[in-house]
This record gives sequence, C-alpha cells and structure tokens, in this order.
Amino acid sequence: MDVPIIAPDVPVYAHPGDAGADLVAAEAVRLEPGERALVGTGVRIALPEGYVAFVVPRSGLAAKHGITVVNAPGTIDAGYRGEIKVILLNTDRAQAHDIAVGDRIAQIIVMPVPRAVFIPVETLPDSVRGEGGFGSTGYQKDGVLA
Repeated sequence: MDVPIIAPDVPVYAHPGDAGADLVAAEAVRLEPGERALVGTGVRIALPEGYVAFVVPRSGLAAKHGITVVNAPGTIDAGYRGEIKVILLNTDRAQAHDIAVGDRIAQIIVMPVPRAVFIPVETLPDSVRGEGGFGSTGYQKDGVLA
C-alpha cells in the first residue's frame, strides 16, 4: 500500500517483517524525570480511507531510559493531514533524557480498519466471558485461581 508522505526523514522499518516503522524527532527536547513533551516528527501522511496509523512506544527506549508514549497507541485517522507529533513521558525518577534531532522516538503502524455499524438492541447475545472485566481472566493452576 502506498502512503503519500511529506517528511524530512521518511519512517523506515528496521528489519524485514517489522510491523512498525521508526519515527524520528524533528526537534531536540530534554525530558526531566517525570516530564512529558509533545515532540514533532516533521511527518505528514495521507492515509487511504479505511486505514489508520497507530503511534506506539519503542521498546528499547522504554527499557533503557524509561521513555514511553503517553497516549499509546496514538491514533492517526485517515482524514488527518497535520504533522504527527508524539507525546513522550520520562518515567525515570532520577535521570533526565535528551532527545536529539534524528533520534528514533516511536513507531508507526499502519493497519486496515473496518467501519463499524452500531446497532442499538435491548440485550446482547451470551458469551463464555460474559461480563467478566478487569482481572477476570486470572490464571488457574490445579483448579485454584491465581
């Protein structure tokens, strides 16, 4: 699928088979401990109708420096034509982290997305899970919920 793009640095896939292409910073930012910042990438895209792009954290940046994407995944709708910016958060309690122009700060994943038709009803069909929510799928070992 072709995605028209305006960017000083086009996102690239680091390895064959990767789902996410790296987005890089178009500006330098210093993130103090606990601080967040909106970081520009200089990237503008035109997704085809029926597609969405998600902006997600880079695992290495998170593991090594505690830097994550606050609203992960960030959603880029097909109709959006503005610059893709990434809300980064430094979760490290002691160390600041410097982002330089050209640093890989996030990944972008492009996916097809069907348009749902929401149909109001009085009741929903039964399912195995039912109304079980947060933590309802606990692990059972020897018949005991862990």
